[in-house]
Amino acid sequence: MNFSDLGLNDTLLRKCESLDFTEPTPIQKQAIPVILRGDDLIGCAETGTGKTAAFLLPTIQKIAAQNKPGVKVLIVAPTRELVSQITEAYIDLAPNNLRCVTIIGGASMNKQINALRRGVNVVIATPGRLLDHIKRGNVNLAMVETLILDEADRMLDMGFLPAIREIINLVPKQRQTLLFSATVSDSIKTLAYSMMSDPEV
Repeated sequence: MNFSDLGLNDTLLRKCESLDFTEPTPIQKQAIPVILRGDDLIGCAETGTGKTAAFLLPTIQKIAAQNKPGVKVLIVAPTRELVSQITEAYIDLAPNNLRCVTIIGGASMNKQINALRRGVNVVIATPGRLLDHIKRGNVNLAMVETLILDEADRMLDMGFLPAIREIINLVPKQRQTLLFSATVSDSIKTLAYSMMSDPEV
């Protein structure tokens, strides 16, 4: 199976080729068609399995087709390092007109505020700093269409469950939700099924 069999458009297929993505990994084969259909997904995958591209490629294709202003995609991850890695991958894959902002602690709040004011399509954030911005009125999540929780098991282990629930309550109920986790424990299943509609696993 090639990337062209998964429903990606020519622009993204050229991106894959330029980045030497030759054959899709198992998580990419599973996730990309589901995400393109607009269904919710629980993806069991560790770092290093092509997981980030598995959710970025179809998500970029969907928002590029709409070309509407506002934050359409919210990606939440447990650590600054992971958020930075996702941001780098997004910049590699997305067209220049689809802007993103990285929202993490330990970085300049003013730079993040300025980026948000200029307008972004994608917010990639750690839970704590994201809630800081929300409470200050810097981020409007009313138009979010896709919520992605990456390394959800680590977020629960780090005590972020209350923050995640707060964030979930702030995004529209009519949305696509994608949850990725190295393991799918009972607590992950409980979280997933509390916020998803008939997810693919």
